Amino acid sequence: MSGEMLILVLLVITALGFDFTNGFHDTGNAMATSIATGALKPKVAVGLSAILNLVGAFLSVEVAATITKDVLEIQQTSGPDAGELVGGLSATTALLIIFAGLIGGILWNLFTWLFGLPSSSSHALFGGLIGSGLAAVGVGGINWSGITSKVLIPALLAPLIACLVAGCGTWLVFKITRKIADSDKEGGFRYGQIATASLVSLAHGTGDAQKTMGVIAMALIATGHLEASSVSHGLPFWVVFSCAAAIAIGTYLGGWRIIRTLGKGLVEITSPQGMAAEASSAAIILTSSAAGMALSTTQVATGSILGSGLGRKGAQVRWSVAGRMAVAWVTTLPAAGAVGAICYFLAHLLGDVTGALLIFGLLVTAAAYMYWRAQQNKVDSENVNADWVEEAEPGLPLPTTPAEIIEQRDPERTA
Repeated sequence: MSGEMLILVLLVITALGFDFTNGFHDTGNAMATSIATGALKPKVAVGLSAILNLVGAFLSVEVAATITKDVLEIQQTSGPDAGELVGGLSATTALLIIFAGLIGGILWNLFTWLFGLPSSSSHALFGGLIGSGLAAVGVGGINWSGITSKVLIPALLAPLIACLVAGCGTWLVFKITRKIADSDKEGGFRYGQIATASLVSLAHGTGDAQKTMGVIAMALIATGHLEASSVSHGLPFWVVFSCAAAIAIGTYLGGWRIIRTLGKGLVEITSPQGMAAEASSAAIILTSSAAGMALSTTQVATGSILGSGLGRKGAQVRWSVAGRMAVAWVTTLPAAGAVGAICYFLAHLLGDVTGALLIFGLLVTAAAYMYWRAQQNKVDSENVNADWVEEAEPGLPLPTTPAEIIEQRDPERTA
């Protein structure tokens, strides 16, 4: 196997690894509120979400086409030279840029998952690619107009729009049903939640799985295995299927730490609020996917959940949690970009194949360490709905019973 082919194989494996982390990182976007309100049992929720993510991945290629041309300027995107590398770049260098960017995205996904922060997997990917592109080519290697129109502007507007739509929807729902008993209201809206949460999962598949497809397509175009002009008409079946399967498997395993934060940490949510939030998220995500915008489903879902809290009179919104989320949002692009740049420099310094093997080994080692750390304070389907304890010390086991919750809040009381 040639050095270029080895790097391509490692890149595809890493891309599917990113897709896997995207799946468990973003499960909460669709299912956190349904799990929190009891509309769906935790295992049923992630299983349903996985199936719909798998289906959604086959519905469109618009976002994949966006990724191939609107992030990096390492290939000609139009004309008779479409797909040709620019600036004298070799195919191996182009692969290293994409490879290093993927590692930046994965490590940020795992880092924020470890702390239960619902950051954007999409922005982690874009940040990693931008960082490695800057390290390799400079500012000329980035499609700044594409980044601005398809990433930055939607990143600023989408959560605000989602918050506004969900807030209005929640207010309207409670206004219309004000004469209905709370017990009847909860039961009815839980059925509605199942439908809206399913729609969000389907929408997530149409957007996020395609981002990995687009990354793999870039690599295949760079090495001459795929025509650039063919991307808008469809991708090889193995690319679509493998990406759909990777995100579905990740979704099924459930990103319980982030599900817990979204379902219990941000707002004490009821079924009417959950349905309003999920309906808002689905509408915005599907619209953006049809337009080819690589939107962050995490930001949309979080904005919707926050809006559902603001739209209900007397609802409790934990602004400290929202603040930590906002910090994660702001730091995602530069943090993932820094990792992507460092990984490219390491790979380039040590030589193409040796460098690629080294950064792949660093990725596996760091991922294993963060997984081990997560097991010291495990969150799973059994305790994902435990009462939120804002003041619990970091590193303490997650409370699972009322007695444990009281003990963490007031240790002297149980002494």
